[in-house]
Amino acid sequence: MNKMTIRDIDVAGKKVLVRVDFNVPLDGDRVVDDTRIRAALPTLAYLRERGARVVLASHLGRPKGTVDKRYSLAPVAAYLRDTIGVPVTLAPDSIGPEVESLVRAMEPGEVLLLENTRFYGGEEKNDSQYAAGLARLADVYVNDAFGAAHRAHSSTEGVARLLPAVAGLLMEKELDFLGRALAEPTRPFVAILGGAKVSDKIGVINNLLDKVDRLLIGGGMANTFLKAKGHFLGDSLVEDEVLEMARSLMERAGDALVIPSDAVIADAFDAKADSQVVRADSVPEGWRVLDIGPRSIERFTAELRPAKTVVWNGPMGVFEFPRFAEGTVAIARVLADLDATTIIGGGDSVAAVEQAGVADRISHISTGGGASLEFLEGKTLPGVAALQDR
Repeated sequence: MNKMTIRDIDVAGKKVLVRVDFNVPLDGDRVVDDTRIRAALPTLAYLRERGARVVLASHLGRPKGTVDKRYSLAPVAAYLRDTIGVPVTLAPDSIGPEVESLVRAMEPGEVLLLENTRFYGGEEKNDSQYAAGLARLADVYVNDAFGAAHRAHSSTEGVARLLPAVAGLLMEKELDFLGRALAEPTRPFVAILGGAKVSDKIGVINNLLDKVDRLLIGGGMANTFLKAKGHFLGDSLVEDEVLEMARSLMERAGDALVIPSDAVIADAFDAKADSQVVRADSVPEGWRVLDIGPRSIERFTAELRPAKTVVWNGPMGVFEFPRFAEGTVAIARVLADLDATTIIGGGDSVAAVEQAGVADRISHISTGGGASLEFLEGKTLPGVAALQDR
């Protein structure tokens, strides 16, 4: 990674604005999943131990530029306070004289969490005035929110143009793992892509085909490739508008692109639907593909066994229905047993390794599904580009 990090600067006594990704699921006032909070703790500890005054900024949900108590970061402040064992003050706002006064009163090592940045409409518009308001709170800016780095918002890109701006430890880790995978992978390098729509990942496929030894395609997006080969898919999700693109990708990839040979199908899109296993070219009328089949799991496993670098984004089937999660969970377990660098991004893929009980045996679990996809596509992430180069 060619960006400066908090290790490259002196933060003692300085006011440090840290953009974190605390957009976590809540059940009322209870944090349901603390993964993103815990991922930011090393950066917070590093800064506090070196005497920084730590000011945290994050969004939560989609309040659409209005103050909505349902999206207050109060539950997150309470959870963070209990987790790190030190006081965490929740500011009443994210900018303004009252917040600036709270920051001036901070002692080294103290933590202040700003209220939801998306209570301001200017945040998502990368409004310069809102960015300037954030910049007035600090001497240094740290971006540790990889999950929001693909958005050019005031708190991810705008403020980074106004202050000395460096990466946090989580951001550094994300960029190092993904960057090495794309630039200098230990081979064989295998990528696994799943999810519903191939149209969402055409750019990723195009970029990866020049880099991987094998590209395994599962999930609903595999249906479009199967139909492009002339198979009848019954009532399965298929994107007819990109069939020609799918044919072109298969011709270009040759044997490097692997699609399912069989499928678990259902007679309705329902968790309790009747199901059966069929060949991928034999889906009956009225039925739909909801998971990869056992032969496909065996083929994917055989392709993965020799791999030394694996990147996985997207489930192999309708993972939210337990009966159609077998393909996704099977892939998670295979990855856990590999002697390889394994990188996972995307909510369902992450949920799969956690459900399979193998999360601790994965090299890196990305905190940013959308950001990791855009990185794999070769796109520049605005929140990263704005940071200072080494």
